[in-house]
Amino acid sequence: LGQYWYGSFGMHPLWQSPLTIPGGTRQSPINIQWRDSVYDPVLKPLKISYDPTTCLHIWNNGYSFLVEFDDSTDRSVIIGGPLENQYRLKQFHFHWGAINEWGSEHTVDSKFYPAELHLVHWNAVVYPTFEEAVMEGNGLAVIGVFLKVISLSHHEGLQTLVDALPAVKHKDAVIEFDVFDPSCLIPSCPDYWTYAGSLTTPPLTESVTWIIKKKPIEVDENQLEAFRMLLFTSDGEEEKRMVDNFRPLQPLMNRTVRSSFQSRHLLNTEVQPKDHAEQIRP
Repeated sequence: LGQYWYGSFGMHPLWQSPLTIPGGTRQSPINIQWRDSVYDPVLKPLKISYDPTTCLHIWNNGYSFLVEFDDSTDRSVIIGGPLENQYRLKQFHFHWGAINEWGSEHTVDSKFYPAELHLVHWNAVVYPTFEEAVMEGNGLAVIGVFLKVISLSHHEGLQTLVDALPAVKHKDAVIEFDVFDPSCLIPSCPDYWTYAGSLTTPPLTESVTWIIKKKPIEVDENQLEAFRMLLFTSDGEEEKRMVDNFRPLQPLMNRTVRSSFQSRHLLNTEVQPKDHAEQIRP
């Protein structure tokens, strides 16, 4: 459904070039099949340590809005999880749909969420610059967080961001946005899936260790509607609303999605009576 609608609304120019990398074997996003994910007891909890004063500005880059950070030192980092060393926070951004039926890049058991947050980090231990890290297999680590719309679930942390969005309505608009701690946008539940993938925007390089949080954060309709008021277009151009800015799903190929948690989801379906289990199968 998501891919069908995405195409019928017309694709953002960013994705109109070839959507697959010739010979690519680890492209993103993917559908995470819960029962096919493999519990890995070796996976550690992810440790997140962000310094709110490293936040710099918000920028409408024409396909999302980026909240960018000072990444010249190790003040905002993640470590643990599937990562061999610490990674520095560079920026975070979101992908979302025109309506709540789709919008996320990743799906879980073929279910779309209305939006998905990506916190982009790079391996400053191994690579001297972000630009070099982007080109290497272990260069980036992206935390993905699903957003779920629940009425009366106003998200205080997200609201700080939402209040700033009218000032970056048009492409290329930039405003200062200092002292923000994005850990408020990450669910407290430690459970995650992880797999080897790629950037979902050009250059689509296969450099990302994806860490997809199992639990979504809950936001209200008005907060997501504020995302949809942004524009793909510059001031003075014919307005095109910034919606459906997600890449279509890519083939899993022969990759394994690992989970940091044991799948009670699978155990529960196995103990159901056979006829009931067939009804609840995705």
